[in-house]
Amino acid sequence: MALYEHVVISRQDISPQQAEALNDQLKHLIEEGGGNVAKIEYWGLRNLTYRIKKNRKGHYSLLAIDAPSDVVKEMERQLSINEDVLRYMTVRVDELDLELSPILARRDRDRERRDDAPQF
Repeated sequence: MALYEHVVISRQDISPQQAEALNDQLKHLIEEGGGNVAKIEYWGLRNLTYRIKKNRKGHYSLLAIDAPSDVVKEMERQLSINEDVLRYMTVRVDELDLELSPILARRDRDRERRDDAPQF
């Protein structure tokens, strides 16, 4: 089986719970096909660099996947049909990075700075 990193951007109109449900659907599809999802990170609602289908924001998610290529193709086929998905990208990698992504690490670091700042 091959290793992949997969990023999904879904519409701003859906709730965070619906974005998480989409991640769960992808995980179920991959596991059903004999693959494994090593990590799922929901990055939240973020600004897009440019408008996509009249959306200025999108719900971002990152998945670290160990699955056969036909399962990944089926996942991409289903994402292309889904109206809630704006963009997706799958990249084959040599090894999975199971640490916190730079986006979430920065968010945690910023949160710690705010908590440590003196309150006046």
